[in-house]
Amino acid sequence: MSTSVVLLALFAAVLHASWNAFLRSGADRFWMMTVMNLAITVAAIPVVLIFPVPVADAWPYIIGSSLFQVAYGLLLVAAYRHGELGQVYPIIRGSAPLLVTVGTFFLMGEVLQPLAMLGVLCIVLGIMTLALGKARASGTSMLFALATGVAIAGYSTFDAIGIRVAGERVAYIAWVFILPGILLSAAYTAIRGPLHIDIRSPETRKAIGGGLVSLLSYGTVLVAYSLAPAGPVSALRETSVVFAALIGWKFLGERLTPRRILACIVVAAGAILIGVS
Repeated sequence: MSTSVVLLALFAAVLHASWNAFLRSGADRFWMMTVMNLAITVAAIPVVLIFPVPVADAWPYIIGSSLFQVAYGLLLVAAYRHGELGQVYPIIRGSAPLLVTVGTFFLMGEVLQPLAMLGVLCIVLGIMTLALGKARASGTSMLFALATGVAIAGYSTFDAIGIRVAGERVAYIAWVFILPGILLSAAYTAIRGPLHIDIRSPETRKAIGGGLVSLLSYGTVLVAYSLAPAGPVSALRETSVVFAALIGWKFLGERLTPRRILACIVVAAGAILIGVS
């Protein structure tokens, strides 16, 4: 894997940890997640008007990715409703890399080198270690977290394939940003009624800011997917757990225990193994 791909994936990890910090600080996470996705949709509309429409072969992947992203949003909100960020987030992100690697192996025939596979396993082990300890997550939050990890693996696998057959990379990225915002807004309306947005509200501005950071984060990941195997890219992205732990400690007053520090070192070691493989 080239240095540029490693840097792209790590940059995406920092951005991903940042927008989750936005979401964690929201008073109504379902509303915030919906507005974040709607902001992404609005930002992506001008792009689809400029670039050619993706080829027909790409649309099943665009639709599949969008459905998994909506499921991801709903499950993420539910997971945070039943568990703490420090417990739920590592389980969510830790389960995804291995699932993506398995998915791309069966669907695309991607086989990792032994060193890269060891790196993936280190990252998964380190991230899952962050979810353990004296204050364990509840059974309900763990189930929602694992289901969220499956949704991540789903849209990541669809996108890893779709962006390679789309013909126009930027157009593909724009469309997988547009549809989830529309679908999630429809889901919000069906569950809660009309979506009220006051552009002058600090919460609205926070949600829009988080949405734009999320857009940049996943757009960076999609570019990396087009340049390298999906498993290692996804695994490197999961170092967002390390950055989230540091952000939580520095800005949110969360504890950074020796156990968490050790887990972060294991994750970093995994990232290095993938980078040099």
